[in-house]
Amino acid sequence: MQQKLFRAIGVIGSIICLILYFRSPSWVTPDKLLVFVTFVAMIFSQALQALKRLVPFVVLLFVYESFRGLAPSLNSHVHYMEMVRVDRWLFGGTLPTTTLQQWMVNGQVQWYDFVFYITYMMHFILPVSLAMLVWKTREKHYWRLISTYLTVSFMGFFTFLLFPAAPPWMAAQYNFIEPVTRVSSGVWWAIGIKDFPTLYHKLSPNPVAAVPSLHAAYATLLAIFIYKLYGKKWAMLALIYPALIYFGTVYMGEHYAIDEILGALYAAIGYFGVAWIWPKLGKLKPGHWHVVPKL
Repeated sequence: MQQKLFRAIGVIGSIICLILYFRSPSWVTPDKLLVFVTFVAMIFSQALQALKRLVPFVVLLFVYESFRGLAPSLNSHVHYMEMVRVDRWLFGGTLPTTTLQQWMVNGQVQWYDFVFYITYMMHFILPVSLAMLVWKTREKHYWRLISTYLTVSFMGFFTFLLFPAAPPWMAAQYNFIEPVTRVSSGVWWAIGIKDFPTLYHKLSPNPVAAVPSLHAAYATLLAIFIYKLYGKKWAMLALIYPALIYFGTVYMGEHYAIDEILGALYAAIGYFGVAWIWPKLGKLKPGHWHVVPKL
């Protein structure tokens, strides 16, 4: 009887969450995801197990985000031109952001703007979804996955602290570079996204956290883990996500190309760094990780 009650609560709670979101779309944050996943887990009588695994991850993400918000107050020297110079050196004197916008921006929101922005919004959804997938199908790798994502996040934080960097839209706003349209703003209003108050939104945002791109880092990690745990077939499909992130964030004016390159590099360093140290901590036998199970 109690189990049926919890399942009913899970179904009702999940439906209410979806209705609220589709009626008033908002940025998907870790706290909202935790609530929704808990309701879904209740349907399958696994709410407690899900909370045991997700709460530490979400709490540490909150710690990281709160630190990230402190970075601008600890180092107010914002870098505007270094990324511009590197991108121009890489691309023959032009900026990929402005080149792409000359080709693709025409004053109205296009269908591909929605594709890139919705992909951009997957920043927290897909890592949490991957964590749940690994928990249910490759459980012995779960905490290594979480440790890798958190390692890369804090690597990013220390870089933001030492090297606050403005994204293209901000550099254009202060006339450091040619005009750049912040495409995400147009899509935001077209979709009707609103931010209803949550714990996450009480954290101070950091607008000068462009180097490295953690969107690129998270997306790259997802592709790496899919390849290592589920094989090439699924990895080829998973590559669509980082490809859209790399291209979309540059096109939308959220990042320079060098930010994306560094984000992917941070992901690789974080992955192989944790892979090197994990067996030494006794959490996973060294020979097990590199065997790709047959599906």
